[in-house]
This record gives sequence, C-alpha cells and structure tokens, in this order.
Amino acid sequence: MIRLTLGALAAALIITPTPPFTESHSADMVGPPWISIEHPVNPYDATTRDAFLLVHAFHHGTAMNFPVTGTAEGIVDGKRQTEKLAFNRTSRTGVYALSRQWQQKGEWTLVISVAQGPEDKVTAVVDLASGGGMVAAVRVPTRQQGSYKIPAAVAMNEIEAALQARVKERSAP
Repeated sequence: MIRLTLGALAAALIITPTPPFTESHSADMVGPPWISIEHPVNPYDATTRDAFLLVHAFHHGTAMNFPVTGTAEGIVDGKRQTEKLAFNRTSRTGVYALSRQWQQKGEWTLVISVAQGPEDKVTAVVDLASGGGMVAAVRVPTRQQGSYKIPAAVAMNEIEAALQARVKERSAP
C-alpha cells in the first residue's frame, strides 16, 4: 500500500509540473515589469498637484505597487552630483509622484527604476532640459529576447557620458 501511494505521488509530480518559483517571481508574475513616465501631471488630483512627474509601475498591462527608486544625476558648475530621489504614493495603484529634488541649474538626468524582484527591474532614463525644469526626453532601454522586447540594464557610465556630452554641447559656441 505504501509503495502504491508513493508511486502515485511520484507519477503526479512528473505529470503535473509546477511552475518555477523564485524570490522575484510568484507563479502569476512571470515576465518583466514595466515603467512609464507622465509629465505634465494632473493638477486637479490632490495627490499629484505639486509633483514634477509621475511614475507608473506595471506588470505587463496591470498597474502594480512595485517599489520605485531613483537618482537625479547632474553636472552643476562643472561638478558631478547625485541626489537620491524620494517618491510618494498617489491615489492610484502603481502610480508614484516625484517632486523636484535637484537644483534648478545644470544638466540633469533622472534614473528611475521599478523593481518586481531583486534582479528583475526596469529603468526609465529621463533627460531634463537645461536647468532641470522640463522633461526633454524619456527612454526605457530594452533588448530583444526571442520575439519579445525586455528591459535592458542601464549602465551608469552611459548616463555619465550622455551628461558630459550635453554639457559640452551647451557650452560650445
């Protein structure tokens, strides 16, 4: 009887595979997170009224309350600066407000990430116009994996090179 029960259990395990589980994914969280940036923000929502921009965190098309982190990377008067950013939850799931936390002069790029797990994140690179008061460009680096575009890692040396190039471009006669 024990042999039959163990044999049936072993057969069930072989016939019914279970999805892999890792710390960064539960069975229903297969696939990468996504991020989008909203600027300008809705001034009629009390939770976003004074925000510079909003960060939207997704798992595929579903808004998720994933952790959001970021830094403002800048060059002010020839000096390199990094400011850690703080984000506030809003009245909507997966939407975080970012207030201005960097100086009003210099060249600035915001590097904002949404993490679905320790090694599973997506990053938006937000270039600001000179003086840091307006969004000039937003990009979310991706790479091709089979037939899918998935988030690509962002290297800080690329951010640094782009900042230096913008400073050089602006100072050229």
